[in-house]
Amino acid sequence: MKLKVLPIVITAVVTAVLLFGGWFIYRQVAVQTPIEKMVTQYDGVNSAQITINRNDVQMKLDLKPNVDLGRLVQYIHREGQGLIGSRTLKLDVVDHSNEALENWWGDAMFTVAQAMENKQYADITPTLSKMATGGIKVNTAMDDNNVYVSLRDGDASKFIILPRVPGQIGVWPNA
Repeated sequence: MKLKVLPIVITAVVTAVLLFGGWFIYRQVAVQTPIEKMVTQYDGVNSAQITINRNDVQMKLDLKPNVDLGRLVQYIHREGQGLIGSRTLKLDVVDHSNEALENWWGDAMFTVAQAMENKQYADITPTLSKMATGGIKVNTAMDDNNVYVSLRDGDASKFIILPRVPGQIGVWPNA
């Protein structure tokens, strides 16, 4: 029996296209689009870019200055649990900072780092509130994984996500 190479190659290519194309369409239509729609409907979210991998869901968020990042994360976990499943949620927030916010955070970061290192999370909110001057507004929130610090100065904003387990993550990548 002589095998014909062309039909075997065509069959393999068509099978691969159907399998991977079907998986891509499923991921896009059944998972990624609903998550993106859910997140962008939240008041204060300008846009969201979502990448779904096997073990995590990465979101790049563009937020308005007045959004409460802690509540947004709670909303994503609550409303998106069925879509996200056991994947880890990784957030990257677009920075709309100005020089005043950057300088203020540079001064405040050491106090926050000390509170984080000593696991004195309750000290973060009052300390940052006392330090807030010159129209800078501070909002903090915390969940099991992170501490969220939102800074606002007029139309400028800075959102910082601080992992509560720095030994596993390393230096704060988004501060």
